Amino acid sequence: MGIESDHLVYEYLSRVGDLAARRQLSSGDRMRLVSGLRDEIDRRRAKYEPDTPAAVRGILERIGTPEEVLDTVGAARAAAQPTVSAVPVVPVVPTQRGAGNVPGNVPPHLAGLDELGPSGGAEPDWWSLSPGGSRRGPQVEGFAGGIEIPDLFGEDAEEEREAREAREARAKKEAGEGDPAAGPAAAAGGLVRFLRDRREKKKAAAPEAEPRPRPHAFLVLAAVLLLAGALTAYWLLLGAGALVAYASRVLGPRERKWVLLGLPAAVFTLAMLWLWGRAAGNWGTPIPSDQLGPTFQSLWPTLARTAGTVTAAYLLWRSRRR
Repeated sequence: MGIESDHLVYEYLSRVGDLAARRQLSSGDRMRLVSGLRDEIDRRRAKYEPDTPAAVRGILERIGTPEEVLDTVGAARAAAQPTVSAVPVVPVVPTQRGAGNVPGNVPPHLAGLDELGPSGGAEPDWWSLSPGGSRRGPQVEGFAGGIEIPDLFGEDAEEEREAREAREARAKKEAGEGDPAAGPAAAAGGLVRFLRDRREKKKAAAPEAEPRPRPHAFLVLAAVLLLAGALTAYWLLLGAGALVAYASRVLGPRERKWVLLGLPAAVFTLAMLWLWGRAAGNWGTPIPSDQLGPTFQSLWPTLARTAGTVTAAYLLWRSRRR
């Protein structure tokens, strides 16, 4: 139910109750009237989904204004009263009573309360009792209604529990001061508990580590073939590893070019740089110019195996990523 819809209902029922009080309806009739209207409104509201203020206004309009409701109630009360026929008044002579017929402690006609004798041990009237005592005591006669919440009556128990805890803490403190040997042991125990609690709090606050992703099978297979070809110098294995890496859908087009062309090209570039340094005499004995071609041709198997090893290492690293 919306707050605005409930506000409309409460305002309507309040107007009905005020108007009923001005028209001098008894409290019981007012209570039954307001309760019946509330039940009727709730029953009609249950038919609407969702419950909107417009639907509530329509329900109240169909029920009628507070004046119309009170007019209907007044007409119903007038129709329910029986018609009293005119009866001739017959004088009635009261029966004379003797002294023996009057029971004890019965007031005569128009006798005041101060003229009555003792009530014979009857309970005192409820309005003459002064308030006090525990709220959990016997019910007061003449009082109806009210709300009892068990939590409201737990103040005494709460105070007793706090006092008991304070006494226990004071007793433990006095026991620790009285026993010198217990002081270091208690301090050590408190330190251990503090460290354990802090470790548990850190574990609870730390986020759970995500599981490591499983490696891609195609990339692992390509790396294994390349490593096997590099170790055995079997060129078919190197070619098969390169084809498997190219056929894998894990690598994008640009990454495929880098794996199959970029890494081998980088290895051969380093080899050419090394040959240039040797020819210039920078790294060891200079190589004669006429020996550069045969030296470079002798490096081809080593370069191919090195390129296969570097590519396999890259594929193994790439297989762990997502």
